[in-house]
Amino acid sequence: MTTATTAREAATGGDVAAPAGSLRRYGRWWPAVALAALLAAPYSSLPLPGLLDGPIGSAGSLQLLALCLVFGALATGYDLLLGRTGLLSFGHALYFAAGSYATELIMVEAGLPFAVAAVLGLCCGIALAAALGSVALRVGGIAFSMVTLAFAQAGSILVERDPGGVTGGEEGRAIPADRLPASLAGIGNTANLYWIALAYLVLTLAVVHWAVRSPTGRVWEGIKENERRVEVLGLRPYGFKLVAFVLAGALAAVGGIVHLLLTGGATPQTTTSDFTLSLLVMVVLGGSGSRWGPLVGGVLYTWADHRLGDLAGSPAVSGLPSFLRVPLSQPLFLLGALFVATVVALPGGLTRLPARLRRR
Repeated sequence: MTTATTAREAATGGDVAAPAGSLRRYGRWWPAVALAALLAAPYSSLPLPGLLDGPIGSAGSLQLLALCLVFGALATGYDLLLGRTGLLSFGHALYFAAGSYATELIMVEAGLPFAVAAVLGLCCGIALAAALGSVALRVGGIAFSMVTLAFAQAGSILVERDPGGVTGGEEGRAIPADRLPASLAGIGNTANLYWIALAYLVLTLAVVHWAVRSPTGRVWEGIKENERRVEVLGLRPYGFKLVAFVLAGALAAVGGIVHLLLTGGATPQTTTSDFTLSLLVMVVLGGSGSRWGPLVGGVLYTWADHRLGDLAGSPAVSGLPSFLRVPLSQPLFLLGALFVATVVALPGGLTRLPARLRRR
């Protein structure tokens, strides 16, 4: 092999490596760029036709963006169980609903200020997660999932039956505007609610990142890979799993409180196992066990859930033949098709796409 040939091969290798290196460098910076864009959103008058109803900084657009951030954070917290510890829970909605309902009840019925009610609502969510987790984690595998599903069904039935007139039944409970701080009430203060949703997202990402990198997080990884090996090393998996369960429940309770502010009330739909299944879809869609996957999946799913309804009712769909119009007019069908396509084409979730592009 001549020196010239070697030089040409080195040059070719450099050409191949350069794009991959560029992608890695951009990958380090995109979270900062995304955060900057989120910080600028309330001040932007830029329209995004098809993506948002109005300018980015309008009340309706900020409301949708805030909901996307809340569910992105909620999916990130849920992934502590599914992607980090290997626990498939169908009852995660209960802790979200506990934070929402408890805060509303304490604020309205006890007459306490919102800040105090929110702290007590968080405590209720943590207590519920600790109580149910201590029971459910006595078993493992599919039995654990079935126990959490049973808890979810029981909680949903209690909320809908409205024992003692506490939960509001199928109508839920609305927050009287005069019970909220003036800065959080009314459409004119949507930007303030957006900031709270963004703060919740940043808090969740920070807590999850810290927890995963801690010694406890490394034990979670070991439990997910081989729980028996963790026991052989002299550690009790039960305690570590309970920590993950309660921490994920606490983050969900905070999300329930933020959702309460955004929607103006607590709704029984947030107590159902279907709600938790939506979280599962978000996590798998973005990429379970990855740093950014659940966030991406949660944001995309929430946006699609709200915007695909407009697509289904658009003239472009209504003019199609019936065999196409009927399925395309159902947002859930479109979401399901997107989920199946992602799972088949990108088994590791959407966040695995850059890595696959680098390999090519």
